[in-house]
Amino acid sequence: MTHCKLTDLWYFIRMNPNLRFIVRFRAGAGLLAALMLILGSAYAGAQERRPMPPSASAEAKDGDKAADKDKTADKEAPLPADAHTTQSMELEGKALHYNVTIGKLPVFDNEKKTKIGEVVYTAYTIEGQDRPVTFALNGGPGAASVFLNFGAIGPKHIEFGVEGDSPSDPPKLNDNPGTWLDFTDLVFLDPIGTGYSRSLVPMDETKKQFYNPDADIHYLSRIIYDWLVANGRMSSRKYLVGESYGGYRGPRITHYLQTQLGVALNGVVLVSPYLSPAMDENEDVSPLPWMMTLPAITAAHLEREHKLTADAMAQVIAYTRGEYASDLLKGRSDPEATPRIVKKVTQMTGLEEEFVRRSGGRLETGAYLREVFREKGKIGSVYDSNVTAFDPYPFAPEQRVNDPMLESIIAPTTMAMVDFVTRVVGWKTDASYHTLSYEVGNNWDHSSRALRIGAVPDLRQAVAADPKLRVIIAHGWNDLSCPFMGSILIVDQMPVMGDPGRVSVHEYPGGHMFYSRPGSQAELRKDVQAMLEKH
Repeated sequence: MTHCKLTDLWYFIRMNPNLRFIVRFRAGAGLLAALMLILGSAYAGAQERRPMPPSASAEAKDGDKAADKDKTADKEAPLPADAHTTQSMELEGKALHYNVTIGKLPVFDNEKKTKIGEVVYTAYTIEGQDRPVTFALNGGPGAASVFLNFGAIGPKHIEFGVEGDSPSDPPKLNDNPGTWLDFTDLVFLDPIGTGYSRSLVPMDETKKQFYNPDADIHYLSRIIYDWLVANGRMSSRKYLVGESYGGYRGPRITHYLQTQLGVALNGVVLVSPYLSPAMDENEDVSPLPWMMTLPAITAAHLEREHKLTADAMAQVIAYTRGEYASDLLKGRSDPEATPRIVKKVTQMTGLEEEFVRRSGGRLETGAYLREVFREKGKIGSVYDSNVTAFDPYPFAPEQRVNDPMLESIIAPTTMAMVDFVTRVVGWKTDASYHTLSYEVGNNWDHSSRALRIGAVPDLRQAVAADPKLRVIIAHGWNDLSCPFMGSILIVDQMPVMGDPGRVSVHEYPGGHMFYSRPGSQAELRKDVQAMLEKH
C-alpha cells in the first residue's frame, strides 16, 4: 500500500484535487513546487541534495538531545526493551512453531556519537539451521509494514482491501495460509515516521537524515546489515520484499547493500512496485501513460464480466504493445487512427462510447474511476477500481474524497497491530502507531533527482553484478496506482543477462493489494517458494 503503500502518496495527491489544495495551504511553496514536479512540470534537472548517510550500529550512549521541545521526539518516553513470545499455527496440515520479536535498532549520525532515530521491527523466526531470512518493507512513503505483515506474508492475517469492507468491523487476526514463514524467516521493518519507528531530531534534520530518497536507502540498508549482525545471520540466504514505494526501495537497497555494505541478497520480490516515477509523464506526446492504464481498466471490466483470464489479458497486452501504441503515435497523421482506438477501447472496457470518444481513447485514471460506477453513485479505488465506496459529492466536477480503499484499511490494520504488539507480544508502549503517516509524505523530498531517475538503473546493475540474483515483479491486473503494464514495458527493455527468467513479471487477479484475494495470495506464495528453491 504498503503501501503508492500503501499509498504512493503522490499518486493519491494527483488523484485528489481537494487534498492537493489543503496540502498547499498548510505546507507552503516548498511542497507546491514538489507537487508541480509530481504532476509533470519541468524539474528534471533539479539538483539532488546528497546528504551523508546516517549509520546504524550496536547500541551506544545517547548524545545531548535537542533543546527545542516542539521540534523533537526526544521528550517522548523511551521505547520499551525488545519483547518476545512464541506462537504456533497449522499450515498445510503441519504444526508450525515460531518465535515473535518486537524489537528496535538505533540509527546514529555520521560520527556514530548521537542516536538520531529508532527503527522498530517485527520478526518471525523458526529454530533451525540454514533458514533463509526475508526483510519486508511497505511504501508510501509513510506506510508501515503492517500491510505485508497481516495482509500478505506474515503468519497472522486480517481481511482488508476488498469490496464491502467496513472500517468499524472488529479486526479478526487468524492464522495465515498464505504465509511464507515455513520456508523463510520474516523481518518486517517500519521506516522512520511509520509504525512505532521515530526520529529523535528536529524536523529539519529529520528531512535531511530520513525523509529523502537517498538517505532513506542508506539507513534502511544499514538497519538490515545491523539486524543480520545482531542475530548472527550474515551467512543466511537473504531476500527482500518491497511493496509499492517499497518496490522503489527494493532494487536500490539491494544494489546499495551489494556495493556499499558488502551484503549480497539472493533474491528480491517487488510487489506492485513504483519502479519508474517519471514513466507516465509527457502524456501530450508519449503513448506510455495511456499504455499503462488501458490494460488495468480492461482487466477490471473483464473481472466484472467474469471473463478475466491469463489468455484474455495476453490479448490485451498484445494490443497495447502493438496497434494501440502505433495508433496513439500516429495521431492526426492518420485520420482513421483515433476512430480505431475509440472503437476498440470501448469494446475492451465496456465504457460508454461517448466517454471514450471524448477522451480519444486515452483513459485518464481519475475520470475513469468516477465514470465507471457513476450510475450507482459510487467511486472506484485507484488501487482496485472494483473496490468502491459511495461518492459523497457525485455532482462535483472533480473527485473531492479520499480513496475508497484507503479510507477502509487504516482502522482495521492499526487496531490489529496495536493489539498484537501490546497484548499478544507484550511490548507495552503508550506511543502512537502510525499505519500511514501523512506527516512523512508531506515532508518527503519529492523533488529529488534520485526519485525521477527511479529504481530501474539499480535493478539492472544489481542483476548484472550477481548472475545468481533472481527478481520477481508481482502485480495485480486491476491496479491503477502502479499498473502492471509499466513493469512489463520496463522488463521488455532490459537486456537478457543469463537466464531470461531471472527477472520476471508475475500477474494475478486483484489490484494493488492483490494478495487480499486468497487465490492470488496462494499463487504468489507458490511463485516465491519456487524462487527460493532455486538457491
